[in-house]
Amino acid sequence: MGVFEDFSRFLESRLEEFLRNNPHLELQALEEQLREQEEDALRLIADLQTQEKKLQDEILATAQEIQRWHARIEKAKAANRWDLVQPAQEREAALLRQGNQHWGHMQGLKERIKQAQELLRRIQQRRQEVRVKAAQAQANRTSPKAEQKSQTVGWDSGSHQKSFSGADPLDEQFKRWEAQDELEQMKRNMGR
Repeated sequence: MGVFEDFSRFLESRLEEFLRNNPHLELQALEEQLREQEEDALRLIADLQTQEKKLQDEILATAQEIQRWHARIEKAKAANRWDLVQPAQEREAALLRQGNQHWGHMQGLKERIKQAQELLRRIQQRRQEVRVKAAQAQANRTSPKAEQKSQTVGWDSGSHQKSFSGADPLDEQFKRWEAQDELEQMKRNMGR
């Protein structure tokens, strides 16, 4: 097992090094991860909406049962069948409790759907940002001027004021880290 773990760590470190040297690929990997999370969020929303529809149907059926038992209670009272009134009232009360439980559960589902939709919106927004950054990284990678400029401008180039108008690798690294951190936070929040 030790050899496998060592080999696995070696491969992971080589992959991390490769991605650091090819930030556009790292952005593509992040975009793919976001796409998968977007699909997961869409599946979650669809599942929650299916559960909500089922609960709505159960609430409707329970309400109809309550009406039926209420009519039976009134009918039993009118016929002076007091032996049936008490059990029918107990049945009606049990159905009311069941309906209230379903209603509460449905309200919880509505809130979870709202949270999942907000998560989906944030994932889609982040995915769009990553797409833009990947396109910029690709453009910077293929532009010979940008490559030439990055090789000629240094700390000792005579200019004491550095402009960050172009692609800033440190800034990009922080943005990737912040995006990943935010995604992990969203995952933890969804797990609650």
